[in-house]
Amino acid sequence: MNQNNSNTLKATPLKDLHLQLDARMVPFAGYEMPVQYPSGVKKEHLHTRQHAGLFDVSHMGQIIITGKGVAKALETLIPVELESLGVNKQTYALLTNDHGGILDDLMITRWSEDCFFLVVNAGCKDRDLKYLRDNLDGFNIDHMENQGLLALQGPAAEQVIKDLAPESQEMLFMSGSRVNLAGIDCYITRSGYTGEDGFEISAPPEFSEPLARKLLSYERVRAAGLGARDSLRLEAGLCLYGHDIDAQTTPIQASLLWSISKSRRSDGEKSGGFPGAEIIFQETMHGPTRKRVGLKVEGRAPVREGAELVNKKNEVIGIVTSGGFGPTLDAPLAMGYVKTEYSKIGTEFGAIVRGKVHPVFVQKMPFVPNRYYRG
Repeated sequence: MNQNNSNTLKATPLKDLHLQLDARMVPFAGYEMPVQYPSGVKKEHLHTRQHAGLFDVSHMGQIIITGKGVAKALETLIPVELESLGVNKQTYALLTNDHGGILDDLMITRWSEDCFFLVVNAGCKDRDLKYLRDNLDGFNIDHMENQGLLALQGPAAEQVIKDLAPESQEMLFMSGSRVNLAGIDCYITRSGYTGEDGFEISAPPEFSEPLARKLLSYERVRAAGLGARDSLRLEAGLCLYGHDIDAQTTPIQASLLWSISKSRRSDGEKSGGFPGAEIIFQETMHGPTRKRVGLKVEGRAPVREGAELVNKKNEVIGIVTSGGFGPTLDAPLAMGYVKTEYSKIGTEFGAIVRGKVHPVFVQKMPFVPNRYYRG
């Protein structure tokens, strides 16, 4: 870590615990965060797939928006159906700009008729807060600064949470509930960023460390850092903002049409009404010039972000936006953007790694099957 910047970095409520666990800390989105623990990224990754990993995601922005008619107001910024979203139900959403680009991707949960809970990306939260306040005049927008956020992910997560809060066993994927965990009042959602069943737990800052210690006291739970979080989300085919999606990328290019509610699409009953709608509708109808695809890599050498993708004539047709080694698959994998004519499953082209062309194939995502609990 750059020592000159260490004093300007923010800390999550779990920093002392990370240091006690001998985490390797790195700067990330303005915070000092654990990238891995002594066991290493691969073991943390595989333990999460087989048992449960506990991730500190307190650097992300937690925002509460309240006011009469807030659902309808939010729909002017976000292409999802919020007016009919049930209480304690959650949805993935995108903030779009006037050019159809993605300002951020986020999770929205309805807490009550006139109250929504948003979790936004750490690197975007200050910009998101300003954008929301500028465009939602008359609504109360509260940034829960310093609030803890823990992600317990993996097949053992259900049993651990059920042991602490038996009522949670009735929760399904993309639902939320207020619960008491080890004497601590929390709000949990059954969601996550790994492709595994799991829970994200919002807790007051002063209770975040005791809660984390309680969760880690379970034999099947181990701490996991940003490295494993990244390799898990890549195997799950999930985008990382600022890498796979950004303000110049539309939902259609990013293969995220599913994130736009049917009622908000061009033929829906509540068509449009959000920034960039017409541009997005045009791409939906006529197709984008490029598309995000999953890439199967031949051989053992990882293909990293920034690697150019070339056709048989050695013409550049795209670029890798995320790439690395998938411990579950014991193989390299990647995702990136290619010209649409090269986006069909099975299409072969090349990725340039250290000046050499390595064969890659378009592969359907997720690379590892998701195991969300849908009942």
